[in-house]
Amino acid sequence: MSLLLSAPKRIAARIELPSSKSICNRALILNALSDSRFPLENISDCDDTQVMVKAFSENCRDIDIKAAGTAMRFLTAYLSQREGVWTITGTERMRHRPIRLLVDALRTLGAHIDYLAEEGFPPLRIEGHRLSGGNLSLNGGVSSQYISALLMIAPCMENGLTLTLTGEMISRPYIDMTLGMMRQWGATCERHGSEIRVARGGYTPVPYSVESDWSAASYWYEMAALLPDSVIELPRLHEKSLQGDARVAEFFAHLGVATEFTTDGVRLHHTGTADTSLLSLDLSDQPDLAQTLVVTCLLLQRPFCFTGLQSLRIKETDRIAALECESAKLGYRLSDRDDSVVEWHGERCAPQVRPQIETYDDHRMAMAFAPAAVAVPALEVLHPEVVSKSYPAYWTHLRQAGFTLKEK
Repeated sequence: MSLLLSAPKRIAARIELPSSKSICNRALILNALSDSRFPLENISDCDDTQVMVKAFSENCRDIDIKAAGTAMRFLTAYLSQREGVWTITGTERMRHRPIRLLVDALRTLGAHIDYLAEEGFPPLRIEGHRLSGGNLSLNGGVSSQYISALLMIAPCMENGLTLTLTGEMISRPYIDMTLGMMRQWGATCERHGSEIRVARGGYTPVPYSVESDWSAASYWYEMAALLPDSVIELPRLHEKSLQGDARVAEFFAHLGVATEFTTDGVRLHHTGTADTSLLSLDLSDQPDLAQTLVVTCLLLQRPFCFTGLQSLRIKETDRIAALECESAKLGYRLSDRDDSVVEWHGERCAPQVRPQIETYDDHRMAMAFAPAAVAVPALEVLHPEVVSKSYPAYWTHLRQAGFTLKEK
């Protein structure tokens, strides 16, 4: 299946974004660790969250998390401290996404985990029991999901956890989000630079409602940047948010989009200014915004240099390679270096007459490239169903905003 997209001249819409997947997935783990009977409010209907909901509700010993990387990491840690024997697996792509660093860390803390196929990759067999905890050192450059997975179970360890992060720490806001939510559930934890201390003591059940997703908001910022006369309202976004991707408002201010905080969310409109200077951003704390920012800058003819993207190689796909390939179809030649920098300084190539955007089983590729229909007549997006991973209503919302979508 594919979709042919045609864009409107402007957007005037109020869009009900999905709730934050990052917050939902942490809230599900913390709710389970606290043995809470409070139902979580405004839970996301995206695939990544629903596989975790299913794992907790069905209490099955064999868990298939499909393509949900966050669920794989969080549930591996959670199950390692829960009494019982479990297996956890996923899609073919998931079975080739590395998990050795997390497994090694959990083993150091007393976990019993075995690989059922290729060493260092899912599927896993886990014999859950209470972990000893103690002191652990971990490279701060690894995925923040590994770190968050360890931190969330730390209050349930016999000796708590003192985690020392070595080297450069990436995705720091996601770590701070985790610590902030742990405190909301009653944990005692603190971070001083590269050292994080979590005291033994467990959690206290609390009622909790999840805010909307700033990562999902980024695609509407992209549309506001590309369609200057648009006015887009996005409810339930908080100015003081735990989500690191809330900086999308700051980043898109450089691309002509103004953010007005209202009583129930934000209102976006174009400032009417245009800047052609080099846009340099360190995205080490916001790697999920990279694809959206790249496509926006290309279509605005704005040269850029984005650093801190080392985690993009091990996402749902190799996002750096995917960006280069699909941008070339639109006539833009990206370059990368050091496995962490993506840049464009005006280099062009011959565009495809009727570009077909491959999505690589990656929801963010589909959603970041779809607004390119503003500049590319009859843009075709292949395998559009991948958006269900984080934003199932995305295509419905595009129609609501005036896009024409035709199944092919």
